Amino acid sequence: MEMGTKLNGRYKITGTVGGGGMAHVYLAHDLILDRDVAVKVLRYDFRDDQDTIRRFKREALAATELVHPNIVSVYDIGEENNNQYIVMEYVKGMDLKKYIHANFPIPYQKVTDIMNQVLSAVNAAHHNRIIHRDLKPQNILIDESGVVKITDFGIAVALSQTSITQTNSLLGSVHYLSPEQARGGMATNQSDVYSLGIILYELLTGHVPFDGESAVSIALKHFQETVPSVKKYDQRIPQALENVVLKATAKEVADRYTSVYEMQNDLTSALSADRRDEPKYTPSSMMETTKVLEPIPVAGIISKGEAKTKGNQQSDSKQLKNNTKSDEVQMKKNKRRKVLLWILLALSLLSVGVFFIIANSAPKDVNVPNITDMTENEATKVLSEKKLLLGKITKEANNEIEEGHIIRSKPEMGLSVKENTPIDIVLSSGEKTVEFLDYTGKSYEEVRVELSEQNFTVKREDQSNDTVDSGLIISQDINENEEVNPKDTTVTFTVSTGQAGFEMRDLIGYSEKSVRDYVNDNGLNGTIIKEYSNEVAEGQVLSQNPAKGTVLYGGADISVVISQGPEAILAKTVSKKIAVSYEESEETNSSGNSDESKESQLIPNSITIYIEDQEHNLGTVYQQFEISEDTEIELDFVLQEGEKGRYKIVRDGETIEEDEVTP
Repeated sequence: MEMGTKLNGRYKITGTVGGGGMAHVYLAHDLILDRDVAVKVLRYDFRDDQDTIRRFKREALAATELVHPNIVSVYDIGEENNNQYIVMEYVKGMDLKKYIHANFPIPYQKVTDIMNQVLSAVNAAHHNRIIHRDLKPQNILIDESGVVKITDFGIAVALSQTSITQTNSLLGSVHYLSPEQARGGMATNQSDVYSLGIILYELLTGHVPFDGESAVSIALKHFQETVPSVKKYDQRIPQALENVVLKATAKEVADRYTSVYEMQNDLTSALSADRRDEPKYTPSSMMETTKVLEPIPVAGIISKGEAKTKGNQQSDSKQLKNNTKSDEVQMKKNKRRKVLLWILLALSLLSVGVFFIIANSAPKDVNVPNITDMTENEATKVLSEKKLLLGKITKEANNEIEEGHIIRSKPEMGLSVKENTPIDIVLSSGEKTVEFLDYTGKSYEEVRVELSEQNFTVKREDQSNDTVDSGLIISQDINENEEVNPKDTTVTFTVSTGQAGFEMRDLIGYSEKSVRDYVNDNGLNGTIIKEYSNEVAEGQVLSQNPAKGTVLYGGADISVVISQGPEAILAKTVSKKIAVSYEESEETNSSGNSDESKESQLIPNSITIYIEDQEHNLGTVYQQFEISEDTEIELDFVLQEGEKGRYKIVRDGETIEEDEVTP
């Protein structure tokens, strides 16, 4: 687009800012509001793609709903000469990619400050059900004051759904692509979380974690390789800060932060001394779950032993009968007695043995140990030493027991149970949480009192709004129905200050038409007064009320005084009578003969009069005549009040009188 082109007769193109996969961005000047803006114009090769145009408009409209200090504002959308365009806030500064190159290494506190602003913006977008899908440093701007602003919200949807591939844009985005997007899956809020983790990685190390010769090779690394440790490049990075990177960039969605808000909360305390000894984060999907096998009960021992005993008894009886047949009767009796005694003794010994076998194989009674406030692994070890099993595990909120530690067991501590009895445990899920409500449209002061009583920390950010009354909540940074712990939760409400105000412009020197245009453009009630002025030219503003810089709102009254120029002073005619004397002189005439008589004749005086008044200049002749005798003349002077006139009388080239005349 050529420089000087005007879109809609309002946005004059003055320069170029950059470009992306589907649009060019130009610097323009808003001729109505007198401000610089950025204009994003759809690329030429997309102009005939109706699906892309439709998505471009839809996503642009969605972006206008995102009102957040860290999101680039969208002012206007339109079309002219088949050019689809979006008018946005112009951020004077640089993108985050250039900022990293120019300022690396970046202090950890500055890193967390930048990320907190980015996370706050993305969280607001997710709250409005908008997924960015293309988060990368090139889409994050930092102005000269250090304020971070994200751009291109929603535009990535159109690019991802079109069949046209822009190689340069893809190469720029694939470094921050989530594994599920790289596989061709649908993007979710947690896809943005992954991209944010890669951006945090780049802020800490100065480069992206994965690189390659093609977009495909880089995409493969995203779902095949683990993100390298940031401590490999800088050992001073706190483990808690690295853990934020590891959890945000986990390959499995289940291991990542469930929301941007959760990631922001974790990042906020990453530099805290309380987390100095935090262990390295390990995704749960990488850990094998230990399975406890149930012991196989011993069965059939007693019955087998009894069967064996009976078999031995029968065998011994038969043997005894065979032996007695060859002995004498007495010997038979004696031997029979001895055999019977031995049989009785054997049976007794066998019975004692069977008793001990049964006694030793039966489960013993044990007391349930105290496993309160232990972790699951610690409790499993203690129960195993008592030959008890870990049973059913349930979770319950608790304000006293640390999350992941045991609140109580069932059966309770000290009760007697048999060995191998399963002991059920209740784990603490942390402090009790509540579902956060939707407070938009409600009075901030009432909500603040209510939440403060519940131990929430409540903060306020003011923002003007033409549709929401002053003092009512426009938005909140915690989603409705989100489970939160009041004691550890800070909620920030955006509160309406009513209609947007603006500063009164300096109108001194404006023309009447310019004043009327300013009044109409800003919805003001204007009163114009006209007065004479010797200092300000006719038709220009002499004074204004209210003064320059006063904050005004639509419908406010203003008045201006416009100069009529100097006030005309009525002139009057002043007459003055002056006596002009005649000076005699003679002239001699001759006939030419020596004898001819001579005769004398009077010569007239030439009189010239000059005057100075409203209509005449002293350097210009006012009257001229001749006199041959003393003559009285009357001069008329046109003079204003307080003004003096002058006159001069010249006789035959000699000034004979000069004086002033007053009204």
